[in-house]
Amino acid sequence: MSIVKATLADLESVTELFDLYRIFYKQESNIDGAREFIQERLAKEDSVIFIAFDEESPVGFVQLYPSFSSVSMKRLWILNDLYVKEGGRGKGFGEKLMKKAIEFAEDTEAKGVLLETAADNVSAQKLYEKVGFTKETTYFYFYSA
Repeated sequence: MSIVKATLADLESVTELFDLYRIFYKQESNIDGAREFIQERLAKEDSVIFIAFDEESPVGFVQLYPSFSSVSMKRLWILNDLYVKEGGRGKGFGEKLMKKAIEFAEDTEAKGVLLETAADNVSAQKLYEKVGFTKETTYFYFYSA
């Protein structure tokens, strides 16, 4: 198992994983749209993506977007996407990707990593708590479409 920071050379591997991730969230497959989206993120350095490999085969990824905390005057990373292929689940890839995201935040002297998940996504919540995340209970989350 290895985890590497994605570059444009990894575009096809990330594209495949990203398309599967979207399908997991009930979106139709759109490999061309996924490729375009990921290529733009990597080219513009809008996000940081780490890929997990099982030998030479890409099995998962985590995508972080930069943000900032005005109060602490520090960078903050938003963990927007985490995905492991079905055949790679339960083998520690998700945990390793999460730990890599946390390590990256520390290396960039960020305040931390922020994420959200569905209330019924209990397996993901267990993973997040296992690697050191705590559930926020002080603030409310609001959304405008």
